[in-house]
Amino acid sequence: MLMADDTSVPRRILLVSGLSGAGKSSILRILEDLDHEVIDNPPLGMLDDIVARAERPVAIGVDSRTRGFDASAVLAALARLRVNPHLRVELIYATADESVLLRRYTATRRRHPLAPHSSVKEGIEAELALTAPLRAAADLVIDTTDMPPPDLRQFVESRFSPWVGGPSEGLTVTLMSFAYPAGLPREADIVFDARFLRNPHYIPELAPKTGLDEDVAAYVTHDTDYLHFLEQIHAMLQLVLPRFVQEGKKYATIAIGCSGGRHRSVTVVEALAKRLSAPDGMGHYQGSGQWPIMIMHRELARQGISAWRWARKPTETPHPEPY
Repeated sequence: MLMADDTSVPRRILLVSGLSGAGKSSILRILEDLDHEVIDNPPLGMLDDIVARAERPVAIGVDSRTRGFDASAVLAALARLRVNPHLRVELIYATADESVLLRRYTATRRRHPLAPHSSVKEGIEAELALTAPLRAAADLVIDTTDMPPPDLRQFVESRFSPWVGGPSEGLTVTLMSFAYPAGLPREADIVFDARFLRNPHYIPELAPKTGLDEDVAAYVTHDTDYLHFLEQIHAMLQLVLPRFVQEGKKYATIAIGCSGGRHRSVTVVEALAKRLSAPDGMGHYQGSGQWPIMIMHRELARQGISAWRWARKPTETPHPEPY
């Protein structure tokens, strides 16, 4: 157990906010299972005292139901906590599409906390405006629109298990494939478009398969511009990701899109993951370790074909040794 005066490893403090119905309570329950001390909706004036008294990682739920809620007050509290070098403070924001939130409220027949006497839609719109500054400042935005409970648990555990995120692991990188017609991933920090590559969809024997299949990947990689495209993405990440670390960014999502999210984008993500995970790749920074790298194929996950998996797992020791 990490005591308040133990300065060897910064103690994790998570502020969990977001839209009502987007899964904040579920995230807090998962964090509680991961041995975080969980407090949901305490008065904002108590945040500093709660953190000072805690002796283990803390997850604090803060949303529009919180007494005295104000986004600027939450951000001010966040800034105060971050001054302490013995704390590792992060803001998590849970969101979902309005249509999904409406469906969830209809299923539970609950009233929206910001619209007890009007429509749920009005409550959602009011909460979106009220919490917009928190979303903009969040270290991690979790979009639960297409994330069933088991996937949400896996997602949270992958980032906040006790063995994740030692001091040298300043960044977790997610490589995500997606389909443009289904919308851009909201959590994406950088987006690359693979739709110019030749498309296996028009080859009858390849169309039903995915970029996880060797023959589909071979078809895509034989495009004359494929290798140059991959190398240019790799070079861009070599420039940008270390700067993310310098800025204190803890999560980076790199999204690769194509028309269907099944062939070209999957192929590029898989190849990029291999490059970034290689011992001689760019996975070291400041001589102190490796970045954990996760793969997510969004459209395949929606079809039950593939979900989150590690391309390179976080180190399980607090001070990993460099190669």
